Amino acid sequence: MHDDQRREIEELVELLSKLHLNELEFEKKGVRIRVRRDHSPALPQAPQGLPQSPQDQAPLPETLHHETTQDQARFLTVTSPIVGTFYRSPSPDADPYVEEGDAVKKGQVLCIVEAMKLMNEIESETDGRVVKILVESTTPVEYGQPLFLIDPKSET
Repeated sequence: MHDDQRREIEELVELLSKLHLNELEFEKKGVRIRVRRDHSPALPQAPQGLPQSPQDQAPLPETLHHETTQDQARFLTVTSPIVGTFYRSPSPDADPYVEEGDAVKKGQVLCIVEAMKLMNEIESETDGRVVKILVESTTPVEYGQPLFLIDPKSET
């Protein structure tokens, strides 16, 4: 992402806040950006389109936070490498790539994160078992946002 693009997105986010809007869509030179504020209490997120640093992310819900800290050494957290839209399956009528409890192999596709009409396959970094899927399909995700918890020590 270029500095000019980042600056434009930051300006859209500021405008969204300033005008107390929940959603704002902008198109320039064939590139469409939609910025949305989600007020759901489950997992507060920054507006779509603005990358976050890991320290800026909202804390996980208390039950997940407890599970994560308790099993910190055991579980691998798969995070989104980009800002985009999370999809659990390759198409709306297809089965999800993985379900909670499924055994996975290193390099196996877990999901797709779509960004700017490009479908980016997110692969497992290790053999193990999917403990938790942290995001609903078709949900906007941020850079560094946790997507899956994988137990690499689980029997596959």
